Amino acid sequence: MTQPLNLVFAGTPDFAAAQLAALLPTDHNIIACYTQPDRPAGRGRKLQPSPVKALALEHNIPVYQPLNFKAQEDREQLQALKPDLMIVVAYGLILPQAVLDIPRLGCINVHASLLPRWRGAAPIQRAIAAGDPETGVTIMQMEAGLDTGPMLIKVSTPIEATDTGGTLHDRLAELSGPALLQSLEQLVTGTAKPEIQNHELATYANKLSKAESRVDWQQSALAIERQIRAFNPWPVVHSTINDQNLRIWRAESLSAGASSGERLPGTVVQASKKGIQVATGEGDLLIQELQFSGGKRLAVSDILNAKAELFASGATFR
Repeated sequence: MTQPLNLVFAGTPDFAAAQLAALLPTDHNIIACYTQPDRPAGRGRKLQPSPVKALALEHNIPVYQPLNFKAQEDREQLQALKPDLMIVVAYGLILPQAVLDIPRLGCINVHASLLPRWRGAAPIQRAIAAGDPETGVTIMQMEAGLDTGPMLIKVSTPIEATDTGGTLHDRLAELSGPALLQSLEQLVTGTAKPEIQNHELATYANKLSKAESRVDWQQSALAIERQIRAFNPWPVVHSTINDQNLRIWRAESLSAGASSGERLPGTVVQASKKGIQVATGEGDLLIQELQFSGGKRLAVSDILNAKAELFASGATFR
């Protein structure tokens, strides 16, 4: 390791905390952490620190939580730290150029996609829902645009047929640490070779919303299965049957030929311990794990012991 850098780290959720954890054992000096203000959470709605704040305080790193950087005093505070580099990971704020210009070496970002594909807020989930065969992590130099900066390092991983938003998140968080450290080494030694993104290939990963988590049974079984995996653990795909709300945690798409005939999408074909087979716009979906409102996640085989009549052949999900 050559001369250690004075680093400012900016991030908020678990994914960012994993990158902060990767930096802690290095010789670099983490002189401050920036994170979102504490938010109410849990049944008591008490203010809770972000995962990044909790980890920073555990290691006696000063924490700053400005609402944004519009106030002059917030920018001056950052400037007074005299950082060599600012590392930004899922911070939750778009940084103005005046902030990006403060660190001596600028700002770099850890983004959970293979840029320029899936710029924006929810790249992990959008990659699964779109059926991408692979995704990864990009370390890039930041500029004023949304995830548009030159790329330093890209690492990839296949998206497995069983991957959920949660499992892929965890794998990418693990991949990100070594890539981040490698990019720092390149910046310190002057060996970095930034690659300009091909903006014509850019796609955008819009923020997830609960409104889009309701099943559209007119879609194909494969599209619905991908949506279920992508939206696990949040916001979780849901539907209703006989006025009962259900969250669908796990399902498998069956062949397109399974729904030949006049069955309407959303109609239960049959229910067994293997799952609840439902007709879709193309193919059938085999639902394997469900959750009733106020209940626990359960395998369909357990649910049918008490509620088999709810999923009788011909019943309809809406």
